[in-house]
Amino acid sequence: MCLGVPGQITEIYDSAGTRMGKINFGGIVKEVCLEYVPEAVVGDYAIVHVGFAITRLDEQSALETLQLFAELGVLEEELKPEESS
Repeated sequence: MCLGVPGQITEIYDSAGTRMGKINFGGIVKEVCLEYVPEAVVGDYAIVHVGFAITRLDEQSALETLQLFAELGVLEEELKPEESS
């Protein structure tokens, strides 16, 4: 499955000339490319698809979607959290 998953931007930085960030998906944090959402700032929510933030969205919609994904059990499957060693 390949869903567009909403998450909150917690950090923005430059990596080799590319706008990148950390996004929190209800407890799972991933590094994401932010090039497609140049207007996004820390605290905004964005929909992420295959490692790219593709659009911003409002907090209520993001939280409702994250809750629905969690209830369906697809959030961890989709994001595949990395195991800590």
